[in-house]
Amino acid sequence: MSQVESRLAELGLCLPSPPPPAGSYVPVVISGSLAFTSGQLPVQEGVLQVKGKIGRDVSLEQGAELARICVLNALAALRQVLGDLDRVRQVVKLTGFVASAPGFTEQPKVVNGASDLLIRVFGERGRHARSAVGVAELPLCAPVEIELTVEIVPER
Repeated sequence: MSQVESRLAELGLCLPSPPPPAGSYVPVVISGSLAFTSGQLPVQEGVLQVKGKIGRDVSLEQGAELARICVLNALAALRQVLGDLDRVRQVVKLTGFVASAPGFTEQPKVVNGASDLLIRVFGERGRHARSAVGVAELPLCAPVEIELTVEIVPER
């Protein structure tokens, strides 16, 4: 088991099977020393966990938990392509999209659910640049979507 997966286990978490793409794209693209994940929704075992907008249908706290699910899906997609999450040298950038009710302005607190988990799992390597963007709608009526950019160690 990789060090990253051991840390996840210590936190009581395990990586899911990566969700299949919902369209004409691949879950991860590697370019040079960077790996880019496609946007990940809060899907568990093939089921979108909640639908709706944060601040109307979904609480801020629920949104943060959904962001954690999204980032676990992103890590699962990375593991599938990289073979081992210990190849992640640095989480570079996290972009979080939050389907927001009118007047909702706490998108950063929702996306903290994903950011905080990355820091707990990777330590200093998990600290990243970030955008937290409020949007009118997301695919499948999802409340949150997360994408990651990570620097990777070359295969040996």
